[in-house]
Amino acid sequence: MIKWNALTSVVEVNDLVVQSHQQACLIFKHSTRCSISSFAKSRLENDWNLSEKDIQPFYLDLIDNRAVSNYVADHFGIDHESPQVLLIKNGICVYDTSHLDISVNGIQEELAAA
Repeated sequence: MIKWNALTSVVEVNDLVVQSHQQACLIFKHSTRCSISSFAKSRLENDWNLSEKDIQPFYLDLIDNRAVSNYVADHFGIDHESPQVLLIKNGICVYDTSHLDISVNGIQEELAAA
């Protein structure tokens, strides 16, 4: 089961960047109005088998936090997509993917490679 940490401010994003130097962080950018986003989120939650000591998952509601989402895209130099996951390690985005390419296996592979 994923224990999501909410991202609702730029300060929290900056805190995540600092945290990523000690532990990998995952940002899941989710549109609550999109059925594909809901499907990707459900699939991620159902397949989740990663330990909290290995990775911290963060949830970003794009509808309620558009400015934070824009900041994430600008800060990491990643084009905005929805749904989207970003794997942050040592302050940089080492992996991003979107839509139905989002999978726990893909995250695990990139986590091991990073």
